[in-house]
Amino acid sequence: MQRTLFLIPHELGPLPVFGLGWAALLVLVGFLLRAGWIIQRERRPTDAPARAGKPSSPSASLASALMGESFIWLVAAAIVIFILPTIEIAGVGGNPVGLPIRGYGFFLVLALIASITLATARVRRAGLNPDLVYALAPYVFIGGIVGARLFFVIQYRDSFIGDSIGQTIRNVMAFTEGGLVVYGAFIGGFLAFLVFNYRHRLPLFRFGDAIIPCLFIGLFFGRIGCLMNGCCYGGRCEPDWASIRFPPINKVYQEQLRSGELLGMRIDPDTGRIESVESGSLADRLGIDVGERYEYGQPTYPPTESIDPNIPEEDVVPGWVMVVEGETFELSPSQLPPRSLPVRAAQLISSFSGIVLCVFLCVLSRYIRRPGVLMFVGFASYAIARFILEIVRTDERGQFNTSLTISQWVSVGVLTLSVGGLVYIYRFASDDGSGSASSSMTGSPQSAK
Repeated sequence: MQRTLFLIPHELGPLPVFGLGWAALLVLVGFLLRAGWIIQRERRPTDAPARAGKPSSPSASLASALMGESFIWLVAAAIVIFILPTIEIAGVGGNPVGLPIRGYGFFLVLALIASITLATARVRRAGLNPDLVYALAPYVFIGGIVGARLFFVIQYRDSFIGDSIGQTIRNVMAFTEGGLVVYGAFIGGFLAFLVFNYRHRLPLFRFGDAIIPCLFIGLFFGRIGCLMNGCCYGGRCEPDWASIRFPPINKVYQEQLRSGELLGMRIDPDTGRIESVESGSLADRLGIDVGERYEYGQPTYPPTESIDPNIPEEDVVPGWVMVVEGETFELSPSQLPPRSLPVRAAQLISSFSGIVLCVFLCVLSRYIRRPGVLMFVGFASYAIARFILEIVRTDERGQFNTSLTISQWVSVGVLTLSVGGLVYIYRFASDDGSGSASSSMTGSPQSAK
């Protein structure tokens, strides 16, 4: 529940960290060290004969080597000088205070590392070249991020519209702060996998069987990132081992505050009348009665001059002001509850299901030999697990005039396609793991092998 793990400060001593500062100097030093290493290597004596009887020029070798790496150095310089300063967060006074390292983004990187590590071992065990994993990783990572973000942006498109086109684009691009849908990641990553597989002419089912468990170890770490970010939470519950409370600067807390539930009130959303007030609650102590009209409530912040300007603006805990039957109630942060009411720890439940599915598929792969079965079993298993998880979660509304959320509808589709895929494998697919139809279907003669 720690959205920011730590903050890289805006300035260290006389220079800023990003822009024309320390990070740019590090890139320049790295470039010079690289150039010096190349020169030193070229000056070493060698027993190899010089081409055309002439020794190669160190300057020519240096220029050739650095030209080949120029794109990497230019991109690194552009990132630290132009891009990173734009994503630093502002303090209360409006000045940049540093670059936040988010818990969500950190665990997203861990998910990537764990997935690649496991995939390398499994691909080698499947008799394929493990270097394929490193070639595939950029495809799947980019496809997964794009798919996950696109799914989320389409689903909650109204919340991304800013005051300008630039602000809207920045809102869409801020994926390290949350807002990635696992199903979108699976769909985007799988499409990228198909493109990679087609380009390299790989056995689709055999390669897919090796890769599929790795998605779920990524899910294990990714959902811990969701917990750190405070998203993908479950519904209200009584406090027990599977519940969790969130701090004030969190979506769950603020939603419970807006609904009046955190203050001990239940408000009719249609009439705005207070239906019940819990005995001993904050609303009860304020003298609020059943039947009164709840007019509005909104966060309130202390005067800017009373807050340290170097504190990130997002870390300022707001108070709450509301109007009930024409009477205004102003509540300071210290008067509000320190934590939200308990909700189901859906992130940890999903994380646990991810590691269970990963282990289950890894064990199952030792007993199932028919290519493609493990891949479709993995898809079907996650569809079932996600359908059940949506019952625990309450952050999505029903779609298409039903009580089923968009993720549950997608689960139904994925499960249906997975069952169809299994039928295809056992009835028509060849045994070589390529995913192509067998000769009995195509009418071509059987191979003698």
